[in-house]
Formats: sequence, C-alpha cells, structure tokens
Amino acid sequence: MAERQAAGWSRRDFFGGAALLALAVGIPATVVRYSDLDPSDEPSDRQRAMIARVSQLVIPRTDTAGAGDVGVGDFVILALAHGLEGSRAPVAADAMPNLASYQRRDGSLRHLDWLDTQLDQRAAGDFQKADTGRRVTALQTLDREAFAEGVRLHPWRTIKGLILTGYYTSEIGGSKELNYELVPGRWDPDLPLKATDHAWSSDWTAVDFG
Repeated sequence: MAERQAAGWSRRDFFGGAALLALAVGIPATVVRYSDLDPSDEPSDRQRAMIARVSQLVIPRTDTAGAGDVGVGDFVILALAHGLEGSRAPVAADAMPNLASYQRRDGSLRHLDWLDTQLDQRAAGDFQKADTGRRVTALQTLDREAFAEGVRLHPWRTIKGLILTGYYTSEIGGSKELNYELVPGRWDPDLPLKATDHAWSSDWTAVDFG
C-alpha cells in the first residue's frame, strides 16, 4: 500500500478536483468538503503523480490540453473517495486475484493502491520511472485485460470511466476538445460529418474512445 506522506494534499489541490467533481454530479463545489474525506483517502504524492500520468496517457495532449493537464487526476481521487461509479461498493475478495490486500474494512477497494501495484507489475518495474513506451504498453495491457470478453467488473473500468467523465466535464474537454453550442439553433437530422469533426459536448458519450 502506498505510503501516506506528511506533505499531504493542499486545499488548492483539493478545490481544483472538487470543481470538476461538482460539475460531474451537478452540485455546487462548496458541497464537496475536504472534511468529508476519510484521512486514509488522502493521496500520497506518488499516487497523485501516478493518476495524473495515467490520465494523460488515456487522453493525451493534442491541439488541446490532455486529461492530466486539466487536473483530472485530482478529480479521480475525489470521485473515488466519494464513491462515484460505485467505487465505494463492497467488492468480493475472490472477484479477482489479490484484491483482499487492497480492501477497506467495509469491503470497498482502494483503487489507487491497487492501480499503482498493477501498473508496476505490467511495467516490470516502477511504472513512474519507466519511459513513455513502457508506460503505454503497461496501461494498454491492463486495459485489454479489463475489457476482455467475459469480464464484467474490473477496477480499471471504474478508474478509466472517471477519467473520461472528469475530462469531458472540464472546460477544456467540454468546449475545446468537443464542439460546444451555448444556444443551440434549429434541429438538423442529417448533417455531413468528416472524420476530423469533433463530437458535441451535449452528446460526448457517443464518442468512440477506442
């Protein structure tokens, strides 16, 4: 389990993630309170760096900022702590190999601890010290396992879903990466579509994430 570092998580870090979390669940940011978090859910510096890098690999920088650039990693940390996507639901210890060591007393999973270990294993060393190629390969391997035929529940599915949610509810993701129309006009049922066209932020779930 990752060591909890004394430096902790600053309030500035927290409120950056809280703003995205509030957008995702449709509540004021002030409702997402720092004091509501279990101290054991406070991320270590290593975990914050890890989930930021993973977020950036899932949605890298192109002509717009990537997921890591816009603070999606901190959103994921908060979202997991608050149970989005069922992340605080009890998980059967035998659902996957070696899950028991990452479970809380209530049976829910410490996703960041689990992910850190899984990525290190697939990178054959420290994922965060690996070069970009090894990181990509390690994450692709985990992704294939999570979305393999017959697999219904997998921790990586939860984490990846939160990365996508955090990014596409951010200002960059919702209005720059996707097309955004503040005041929609008439309804056009059939419009020409080019391969380079961006999806609309009102229907970002229709995007093919690959």
